[in-house]
Amino acid sequence: MTINSDNNLPALFGGPPIRPEGPPDWPMDDPTVQAALQHAIDHRLWGKYHADACDELSERLGEYLSTENVMLCSSGTVAIELALRGVGVQPGDEVIVAAYDFKGNFQDVLAVGATPVLVDVDPLNWNMDPGQLDEACTDQTAAIILSHLHGGFVPLHMAYERIDRHGIPVIEDACQMPGGTVQGGKAGTNGDVGVFSFGGSKLMTSGRGGCLFGDAGSIQRARLYANRGNDAYPLSEFQAAILIPQLEQLDERNTARDANAQFLCRALQHIAGLVPFQNHDPDDRPYGSQPGYYKIGIQYEPDVFGGLSRDVFARAMRAEGIAMDPGFRSLHKIHGRGRFRAVGDLPNATDADERVLTLHHPILLGTHEDMQQILDAVEKIRRHAKMIREKTDTA
Repeated sequence: MTINSDNNLPALFGGPPIRPEGPPDWPMDDPTVQAALQHAIDHRLWGKYHADACDELSERLGEYLSTENVMLCSSGTVAIELALRGVGVQPGDEVIVAAYDFKGNFQDVLAVGATPVLVDVDPLNWNMDPGQLDEACTDQTAAIILSHLHGGFVPLHMAYERIDRHGIPVIEDACQMPGGTVQGGKAGTNGDVGVFSFGGSKLMTSGRGGCLFGDAGSIQRARLYANRGNDAYPLSEFQAAILIPQLEQLDERNTARDANAQFLCRALQHIAGLVPFQNHDPDDRPYGSQPGYYKIGIQYEPDVFGGLSRDVFARAMRAEGIAMDPGFRSLHKIHGRGRFRAVGDLPNATDADERVLTLHHPILLGTHEDMQQILDAVEKIRRHAKMIREKTDTA
């Protein structure tokens, strides 16, 4: 076999992919969800304003999260906006947001008439750096959105040392890690209001949907805002029915994802150029933390891959059957400067904008052999990095 035979080429240029079946489907086949769907059909939940499923889901989420205050809604993005209104953010206020975050959070701050204040992210995991909070706070600061992203999380013990000095309401965005724990508390339960998403790719999915939970007064204000004679931002009974069995399986699946994520991250320590997100204290697990792995965040170093760009590397991994993609765009890179206030030059968020890779979660419910396929695909692309760069540069 010659070195340049088709069998040795990266899949991007016609070679056989490492994982020919491609990434696992999501949502996965699940008999419990199918049974819930059939029950919903048999009882015509798909056509009812009010039945039992939404009430049951709210009750079960409340038990799971140790709160009596749960509000279901139509998306995680809507949940953040309702949370902002619930904690009392008004036009002219400021809301602190990490400069690397989902852009919907930025847009939600604008939607309530407030100004996003962007702070830089920690260089180890590109989640919010609590050391920026004192400088970010002013008399106009009305809330802070703490997002836990890509298997990273904000070190809450450090954040609250500063937040408590300023008395700022906290919205904890746990859309990417329902069921995860952050320093002893369930993700989302450590602030005034927590938020989940049930979007089509999320760990619990109904295609669309979300919820907010926490402080009774905040949730009540959110309900009053959403009440227009009916619920303006509802989750349907049909959606609630299929989320109930997923909630029952959430902890078991999160444990499986965590085990595979730890296996993969340990292996990546021996592969130059791909550095998994590292939480602020590498020994944080004694605090009771278990990150949620909707994505595994990875810091990509293009020089180690012969100058191959992050985006082309992701394309090459996708061609090999591995669901790896570029991360979010950093917020200061995609919005005009007149729409936000920044604390400093945001160098780490600029770095994140250029170098975040994310691995999508479905494969984390697989085997160690599946994890090895990811590592094999990385090594295959490394071997051919120069050729891939040259071919894509001239394409």
